[in-house]
Amino acid sequence: MVFEQYRSKLVTAEQASKIVQSGDWLDYGICLGHPVATDQALARRAGELSGVNVRGMVSLRSLAILSVPGPAHPFTWHAWHCTGLDRKVLDTGNGYFTPMRYSELPRFYRENIERVDTAIFQVAPMDEHGYFNFGPQGSHMMAVCDRASNIVVEVNENMPRCVGGPEQAIHVSRVRFVVEGDNPVLPELKNSAPTDVDRKVAELVLEEIPNGACLQLGIGDMPAAVGALIAQSDLHDLGVHTELYTDVFVDLSLQGKITGSKKSIDPCRQVYTFAAGTQKLYDFIDENPELLSRSAEYTNDVRNVAALDNFISINNALEVDLFGQVSSESSGTRHISGTGGQLDFVAGAYLSKGGKSFICLSSTFGKNGSTKSRIVPTLPSGSIVTAPRSCTHWVVTEYGKVNLKGLSTWERAEALISIAHPDFREELIRQAEEMNIWRRRNRL
Repeated sequence: MVFEQYRSKLVTAEQASKIVQSGDWLDYGICLGHPVATDQALARRAGELSGVNVRGMVSLRSLAILSVPGPAHPFTWHAWHCTGLDRKVLDTGNGYFTPMRYSELPRFYRENIERVDTAIFQVAPMDEHGYFNFGPQGSHMMAVCDRASNIVVEVNENMPRCVGGPEQAIHVSRVRFVVEGDNPVLPELKNSAPTDVDRKVAELVLEEIPNGACLQLGIGDMPAAVGALIAQSDLHDLGVHTELYTDVFVDLSLQGKITGSKKSIDPCRQVYTFAAGTQKLYDFIDENPELLSRSAEYTNDVRNVAALDNFISINNALEVDLFGQVSSESSGTRHISGTGGQLDFVAGAYLSKGGKSFICLSSTFGKNGSTKSRIVPTLPSGSIVTAPRSCTHWVVTEYGKVNLKGLSTWERAEALISIAHPDFREELIRQAEEMNIWRRRNRL
């Protein structure tokens, strides 16, 4: 029965693309789930379309609809969270960022978004029960499907099937069209080799992680460096409850560091919202019963994070000001990434018994005589506050780590200046004095 439905809905990418009309709102899902064949077919229709808005996030491959030549752009990209590829689109003026706290994204679709005319995304091949697994992007995909007037699935035999909760797959009966693409190899997300600064920051964080801790690691080289040091340490019985699942967790799992035996919820299961990495990761997560793919409203829910003892959250930042405000998503008005789940985990980790959240950053950036401090008096005009000063817990640079909880504005300024690069400390003190959050006699 389900295979008859499958065959009756099977069309070419060109045929599926015809469902899109000028003025429509489309949804491409997230990351590895972005369509390929249908995206290319839709780009070939650019000359006959206008005003098409497309939502998506965390792009790991260039989208054909956004590479259409000419001054008239029929497609506008709306990103929930940006990689370098998404950022380039925004820089050209052909896209926009949509602010969100990741835990709320499924609810956005169900309660706040007015239109999803068509959702188009890649899935794993249909199983014998008629379900297409979303693969490693449970995230908000069921909410997208619940809102969409039309659903087009593009089957990719390379997509791993990810075990999860109630929102891991869509039934063929709910699908308008099925497209069998060319089964493209999944794009890979690789970290650079850690720098000396990355390693020093990782060493400082490692000292704060107890046995049995539950880990959340953000994207980037510093969280990866922490994972590499954990692999070399004596830590054991670690758990995982993370937004993004990467190769770091695979390595720790294979080395026996992760058991999840101390987790108070989802014991012995590694919980995640979406995954991206190398083929090693895609092979590891395929039908792996140890892993639990859950939607963002579950994984990032502050209440679930808080329920896990010794929760350790490790994330990057662009700048931190002397008041403790964290900017992780923009440089002035230029958008870089997004809030994502950083605020969810910063708040949830502190509420956890024994939990800690770490904001990690190098003390400086720039080169060739233009070095600047990442610890700044106030955030530059236009910079977005990702974590407010009231929520910031630990801040770490290669020069040290400070816990800002319970500190006055003067104490915060002194603490943060102590981990700034030495070349900038006196100037930061001068600027703190001008803002009336520092007096020389406070140090006596």
